[in-house]
Amino acid sequence: MLAICRGRRKFLAASLTLLCIPAITWLYLFAGSFEDGKPVSLSPLESQPHSPRYSASGQRERESLEVRVREVEEENRALRRQLSLAQGRAPAHRRGNHSKTYSMEEGTGDSENLRAGIVAGNSSECGQQPVVEKCETIHVAIVCAGYNASRDVVTLVKSVLFHRRNPLHFHLIADSIAEQILATLFQTWMVPAVRVDFYNADELKSEVSWIPNKHYSGIYGLMKLVLTKTLPANLERVIVLDTDITFATDIAELWAVFHKFKGQQVLGLVENQSDWYLGNLWKNHRPWPALGRGYNTGVILLLLDKLRKMKWEQMWRLTAERELMGMLSTSLADQDIFNAVIKQNPFLVYQLPCFWNVQLSDHTRSEQCYRDVSDLKVIHWNSPKKLRVKNKHVEFFRNLYLTFLEYDGNLLRRELFGCPSEADVNSENLQKQLSELDEDDLCYEFRRERFTVHRTHLYFLHYEYEPAADSTDVTLVAQLSMDRLQMLEAICKHWEGPISLALYLSDAEAQQFLRYAQGSEVLMGRRNVAYHIVYKEGQFYPVNLLRNVAMKHVGTPYMFLSDIDFLPMYGLYEYLRKSVIQLDLANTKKAMIVPAFETLRYRLSFPKSKAELLSMLDMGTLFTFRYHVWTKGHAPTNFAKWRTATTPYQVEWEADFEPYVVVRRDCPEYDRRFVGFGWNKVAHIMELDAQEYEFTVLPNAYMIHMPHAPSFDITKFRSNKQYRICLKTLKEEFQQDMSRRYGFAALKYLTAENNS
Repeated sequence: MLAICRGRRKFLAASLTLLCIPAITWLYLFAGSFEDGKPVSLSPLESQPHSPRYSASGQRERESLEVRVREVEEENRALRRQLSLAQGRAPAHRRGNHSKTYSMEEGTGDSENLRAGIVAGNSSECGQQPVVEKCETIHVAIVCAGYNASRDVVTLVKSVLFHRRNPLHFHLIADSIAEQILATLFQTWMVPAVRVDFYNADELKSEVSWIPNKHYSGIYGLMKLVLTKTLPANLERVIVLDTDITFATDIAELWAVFHKFKGQQVLGLVENQSDWYLGNLWKNHRPWPALGRGYNTGVILLLLDKLRKMKWEQMWRLTAERELMGMLSTSLADQDIFNAVIKQNPFLVYQLPCFWNVQLSDHTRSEQCYRDVSDLKVIHWNSPKKLRVKNKHVEFFRNLYLTFLEYDGNLLRRELFGCPSEADVNSENLQKQLSELDEDDLCYEFRRERFTVHRTHLYFLHYEYEPAADSTDVTLVAQLSMDRLQMLEAICKHWEGPISLALYLSDAEAQQFLRYAQGSEVLMGRRNVAYHIVYKEGQFYPVNLLRNVAMKHVGTPYMFLSDIDFLPMYGLYEYLRKSVIQLDLANTKKAMIVPAFETLRYRLSFPKSKAELLSMLDMGTLFTFRYHVWTKGHAPTNFAKWRTATTPYQVEWEADFEPYVVVRRDCPEYDRRFVGFGWNKVAHIMELDAQEYEFTVLPNAYMIHMPHAPSFDITKFRSNKQYRICLKTLKEEFQQDMSRRYGFAALKYLTAENNS
């Protein structure tokens, strides 16, 4: 519709011009026929060559006027031709609006460069706009490395998925960290009609490591140069994006611009909106060579097949080698080299309108790219300041970014109806498992949770830890939700070893956690704490799934399976490492028990020794854990014996036993059928016993449970009869499964349950 309106405006303007030019011409001629306020006759019959008023200057004036008349008449004829062409094209716009595929409205790009004629064919045409077929796959390439960039990619992908109407194929050039994070994320996200392929960025380092680079992106900021070599040979075109991009429109509109490339145009780029390449930012500022203001490489359209035929690899390498003789290093990574190549070969570039890359860094001309919200297409946070950048409309841009940052990613699992998608084995298996459940079963929601795939973002914050060389290292494992966040700092103060945490959060809560962690000196001072976000879905707290996620990503030989409400005694980390050697955990199936206590006081002077703890126990400041409400859970620990014990001692399994233990990393997982409150740890300890683990109590270890408000799940357990009935049913089914797996040895669990 916008294209039709533009066509009509051009038609009206041309018509008025055609009518006005003759009138203006004759007014001009009439005014010119006066001399000294009196009319001067142009008729040859009236002009007398020997008249005193006739002179050489008058003859020249007359000749110049006759030339001007002929020029105006020629302009009129040209204008009529343009007008007739515009009339002939007008119906094509109307037909285009009724097409089944959707058309893409294009802008005109930067007017200064268009007038200069730097790039041919960049202005929008009046004819029918190019289209993208409904089920055409759009290919997107992104270079991503490290923990922070992986978070940025998620926000970018959310903005693309929110607007998209086409299948997407993401090509991620990633280091090992980003690949681990993003592969798990996309696998658990399960978005229909989205395919993701990874390319090892570490293997590409040798291709660009010879280029000195001062940009904060490091060596990965140069890898867009080698995409023709990295991406599949049969891939003809791709959209390349920086990780700090936010889409405000359907990416198919940008994909459609490929149809506008002409001749040897192989690169689609937006002009750089800062003065960087003009070389006037400070005294002695010497940027790399560029065409005019240069081009920004945050958004690139690459015609890969043509680039390969042009020997792009050789082209950029020769250019970089030549310029580095004088420049010594790049300042803006790949962008400097792209611009140097374009400077020598301007025919390569198709200039995109600047709304395809609105660059929000300080002192840019980004405000010239839009007049209204509807004009915005792509926002590029290309300043190191990111959201703190200076811009008149930065609040609007920030809110748009935060919308996608905190948007529930589960809502983006939308089907593209009418488009065939590749078979996903995981998705098919999930659908098969769910179809086998009886929806009329009163415990259907409990059973369904066991098969729910929760979107998971591993290593949400930077993690850096190498296990101790002596193979005795122990990782504390726990899970939590937003209401237990305050425990993190205290645990970090009590436990100096590595920690693996699974956090059950919504997208918005994940950002709150990020801000909390980044504002904490204690948490930011620890690089050996792994935070794995499991995103909320469903009505139950998937406690055992969370434990399994935290366990799966432990990097040490041993794990301390704890809960977030417990504070370990000071020095427990080193004590456990010594106990690992003492009890030969490497070669025996042992589960070392850390005795659990609790306090009802929110402010506690934490005991610094076993003697101090026993004193507080005698005074009633501390209690054995759940002594008042669930004695069976920890009674087999034999606290009476522990009081005087100086060496480790073995205890036997009993019904409902649920101690906190240290085990090898290869121990069995928790059973996912148990969600919310009840039997989640009991079932795991039963499994350890079935696999013939020995339970050994450590005589000089302890942990203390800190008080907190009752969880939502325990409240449901206490108030909802059906909840308790379903838990009992699941428990019975688990015991039957144990009997099938472990045979006669598992009968004791049924007997113990009946006797308890």
